[in-house]
Amino acid sequence: MRAVVLVGGFGTRLRPLTLNTPKQMLPILHRPMIEHVLEHLADHGITDAVLSMGFRPHAFADAYPDGRCAGVELHYAIEPSPLDTAGAIRFAALDAGIDDRFVVVNGDVLTDLDIGKLVAFHEEHGGEGTIALHEVEDPSAFGVVPTDDSGRVLAFVEKPPRDEAPTNLINAGTYVLEASVLDRIPDGRKVSIERETFPAMVADGALYAMSGDTYWIDTGTPVKYLQAQTDLLRGERGERAEGIHPTATVADDALVARSVLGEGVVVEAGATVRGSVLLPGSRIEADAVVERAIVGPAATVGRGARVDDVAVLGERSVVGAGLRMSGGSLGIDEHLENQPDT
Repeated sequence: MRAVVLVGGFGTRLRPLTLNTPKQMLPILHRPMIEHVLEHLADHGITDAVLSMGFRPHAFADAYPDGRCAGVELHYAIEPSPLDTAGAIRFAALDAGIDDRFVVVNGDVLTDLDIGKLVAFHEEHGGEGTIALHEVEDPSAFGVVPTDDSGRVLAFVEKPPRDEAPTNLINAGTYVLEASVLDRIPDGRKVSIERETFPAMVADGALYAMSGDTYWIDTGTPVKYLQAQTDLLRGERGERAEGIHPTATVADDALVARSVLGEGVVVEAGATVRGSVLLPGSRIEADAVVERAIVGPAATVGRGARVDDVAVLGERSVVGAGLRMSGGSLGIDEHLENQPDT
C-alpha cells in the first residue's frame, strides 16, 4: 500500500520558524519532523510515499536527494498552485500513478496509530473511506466526526463551537481511501476534503471512522511543537529520549532541564534552560534564562536576559543583554535591544 503525505502548507502558526523552512522540515529531537512521520509509515509496512508539496518543495528534495527517507521511497508531487486538502490528495495521487487503495497522513501530525488496524477496519466495513479519530477535550479547532454504532460517519462538522460539538472525537488526519474517492474531487480548483469531499461521502453512506486511544499531536503551533519534543523527553512515547545533541556545549554551572539542545548550541555559565527547544547554532549567554520557549537557529539570548511564555525567536535574532521577552515572536535577523536615552 502507498501513502500520500500532505506537506504543502505554509506553516503560518509557527512563523518565523517557517518563513524559510517548511514546518515538516523543522527538527523534532534532532531529526526533521517528516522523518518521524515516514518512519511511522515504514513501521506499518508502507514503503512508498508521495509527498504532496507546495511551499518550498525543494527543501525536501535537497534533504533527500536519493529519493529515500526513513526507509521509504519518495515521490515528489509539486502543486502548480494551492489546491487545499482534497485537491492536493488528488493531484499527488494522480501524479504518482496511484490507482488502488491508499493511505493519507498529515505531515505535521505525530501519532502512534496502528495503521494496519485502521486498514483492517476499512476492509471489514467495506466503505469508500475510513478516518482515524482521536478524542480531545476541546474539539472546536478540529473536524468533529459523530458515528453510529457500526462506525458509519453520520456527519462531518468542521470546527464547531465547543458547546455545540456533537462529540469530542475529531478527525485525526489519517485516512484509508479507495481510488474511487479521487473521482469525487473536481479538477482544477481548490477542494477541501473536510468541507466538501467527506460530507458528500457521508451523504452516500460511504464514509466510516475508527476511534482509538493512542498518542496523537498536531505540531502546528509553538505550544504543540514544544510539547511534541518534551513528550519524547518524558517518555510519553516509549523510552525517554536524550535531548542534548552531542555537539552542544553546556557550561558546568548552567542548568538545563526537560529541553532539547540542537547541534552546536552553546549554553554559557550560570544560564538556565527549562522546557525549551534550542535549535542548531543558537547561543544562551551567561546568566540568561530561557523557559518554555523556542530559540531559532543561530539566535542569541544575551547575558542576563529572560525569554519565556512560549516566545519564539527567529533565525539569527537577538534578545539583548538584560532584557525580557515573554510570549510573542522575534523575526529573522531581528534584534531586541536596549534603546539609548534620547
